[in-house]
Amino acid sequence: MAEAERIIGTPDTPDGAGGGKGRPDAEGTPAGEPGTDPAAVAGPSGTGEPEATDGRPRGRRRIAVLFAVAAFAYAIDLISKLIVVAKLEHHPPIEIIGDWLKFEAIRNAGAAFGFGEAFTVIFTMIAAAVIVVIARLARKLYSLPWAIALGLLLGGALGNLTDRIFRAPGVFEGAVVDFIAPKHFAVFNLADSAIVCGGILIVLLSFRGLDPDGTVHKD
Repeated sequence: MAEAERIIGTPDTPDGAGGGKGRPDAEGTPAGEPGTDPAAVAGPSGTGEPEATDGRPRGRRRIAVLFAVAAFAYAIDLISKLIVVAKLEHHPPIEIIGDWLKFEAIRNAGAAFGFGEAFTVIFTMIAAAVIVVIARLARKLYSLPWAIALGLLLGGALGNLTDRIFRAPGVFEGAVVDFIAPKHFAVFNLADSAIVCGGILIVLLSFRGLDPDGTVHKD
């Protein structure tokens, strides 16, 4: 009798009659338990990959955006200055929109838009400090708009700092190459534009109550 029961098998117990509840699945977890919910395994995005609960992957993506924006802003500023020095310096200005907008190569020893020419070294130190602050802030960055804003600031600061270090008259005293000359306005470059756009975006984000870590403050 015992041998027959071993071959045929014993009937399910009453606890297993309701669809096998209580019977372990292939992973050893009872079927029907919340731990085997496919949605829970796949994560909220439904991609089959669990979402991180500590926000680190999302933070790393924001940091990647910051440095990508900074690299783009720095690259176009550097390339534009190389072209201006090679093709436009010591040549007549190029009119883009009549007298309203011209390209004119100018060496600027001051800050953005030609202010403070007597403080070149100080402006160089400020630019270097801005870069360090942004790099430290990136570790707590979880906001995409903040990543873009800081990337613009970082790229612009690096662009002008490169001029300060490598251009005449000397290290940390180099004159920045400016070439965008609107009518009745100071001459500037693409690094200045990136810095201004990043600063405006930061002001708007602050008014909206959005912090770099993604926290939103509502009045």
